[in-house]
Amino acid sequence: MAKFVFVTGGVCSGLGKGITASSIALLLKSKGYKVFMQKFDPYMNVDPGTMSPIQHGEVFVTADGCETDLDLGHYERFIDEELNYTSNITNGKIYSSVIEKERIGDFLGATIQIVPHISNEIKNKIYEAATSSGADIVITEIGGTVGDIESAVMMESLRQIRLEIGIENSLFVHTTLVPYLFGSNELKTKPTQNSIIELRRLGIQPDIIVTRAPIDLGENVKKKISLFGSIPADHIIEAKDVSNIYQIPINFHKQHIEDIILKQFNLKITKSNLEHWENLIKTVESLNQEIEIALVGKYVELEDAYLSVKEALKAAGYKYNTKINIKWVNSEELENKNCNLKEVFKNSKGIIVPGGFGSRGIEGMIKAAEYARVNKIPYLGICLGMQIAVIEFARNVCGIKEASSREFNELCPNPVIDLMADQKAIINKGGTLRLGNYRCVIQKDTLAYKDYQSAEILERHRHRYEFNNNYKDIITSKGMIASGINPDANLVEIIELKNHPHFIACQFHPEFKSRPTKPHPLFDSFIKSSIANK
Repeated sequence: MAKFVFVTGGVCSGLGKGITASSIALLLKSKGYKVFMQKFDPYMNVDPGTMSPIQHGEVFVTADGCETDLDLGHYERFIDEELNYTSNITNGKIYSSVIEKERIGDFLGATIQIVPHISNEIKNKIYEAATSSGADIVITEIGGTVGDIESAVMMESLRQIRLEIGIENSLFVHTTLVPYLFGSNELKTKPTQNSIIELRRLGIQPDIIVTRAPIDLGENVKKKISLFGSIPADHIIEAKDVSNIYQIPINFHKQHIEDIILKQFNLKITKSNLEHWENLIKTVESLNQEIEIALVGKYVELEDAYLSVKEALKAAGYKYNTKINIKWVNSEELENKNCNLKEVFKNSKGIIVPGGFGSRGIEGMIKAAEYARVNKIPYLGICLGMQIAVIEFARNVCGIKEASSREFNELCPNPVIDLMADQKAIINKGGTLRLGNYRCVIQKDTLAYKDYQSAEILERHRHRYEFNNNYKDIITSKGMIASGINPDANLVEIIELKNHPHFIACQFHPEFKSRPTKPHPLFDSFIKSSIANK
């Protein structure tokens, strides 16, 4: 049967449970085991698809079209495996499922309760992840902090799983904070002690404790945590602050965390293969040049709103030994009539306009796309960024007055971007976008074909509006190329411009498929052109 690793957090949020879980998965995979990852979020939303990116960060989309928490992006980038619908579970999803079953009569005669009905549903989702993936080991991260009222039933479910499958098939990793007090110049273990006590109150004894601290713990601090945590000192793994998150798996490896896990699971401890990851770290630590890339968006006050885009840009930079400095440009500020675009972009060697929803800041993005087009600056548009490029070109090159999108103005006279036909009857906002993998056929002798070196690709989508084919002839006659087409619905997936060093935009989200050791072709090409622009 599959083995299960559960990663919980204590003291406060933001300690790096997602990176801890990802690092464990990477290390177990390096030993030759098939791994799968899963995130439980305690909020009542069914998924994060209707949340503001400013509040919760980006929405990551899996290949099968599930809108998920951004931690799944970390998971995929670390383990280089495609996750699925079982990878992101929320309280909202669990409660909705149980209530739906009650309504159709699955529980006739029963009084529906948190235990056993909600807890059983949670356990089923964990076991389903193992079944659907065929993994040897499933790593499940529990969002929030131990003691939160929202996650109490999740913890109860984990307690029951340990009882059902035993300690040889389940393992608990608890991440905590060990703060450093500068007044007394010492690390304090009391928050960790209290966090372990809180976990025990829920019936869970941690097997490994991962401590987040700014400096080395030292043997005395480790012994103290070991004593109060009732675990061996070598099961206390230090997660010291690092400048490069890719160093964390190697730090864990040096402390043998994967061997501790495999020993408890009675699995063979094989030799690790981490050469590709060690090479990545060497590359990141020896970048010999740098360039600035302007990211023009409407959520730039929170960088996590564009987390996968940021990581995809950095990954492409690694390939060319170049550090990517992102200039975060608020698109609303570009709308100010006194804004000097030349001053804003004076040091930027490339401009990227990523995804987004709503009319706020749109005219500023259009100005950025025009600036890139006219001044021959490499441009990459993603989802909304493609729609922006089409609107700008339609207005300023094709002379289509008031060209816009129905998303921004339902009564616009020239909707070069329009609502997809199969979206017009949809009322519910959640989970109804065009989501997940769709095919795209690429025209030969184009920049897109040069980038992909393939006539057909699969890419992940998340949108409701699309290029309006009624305007395709006039737009392409003026020099815009529809270089990528979805063959099933005849939808324009990629556009690019003639007579420009690098101007390309896509309706899908290539950032979701980029990896630190394998940059996505569109980001690779964009950064290569931006470096040449230097």
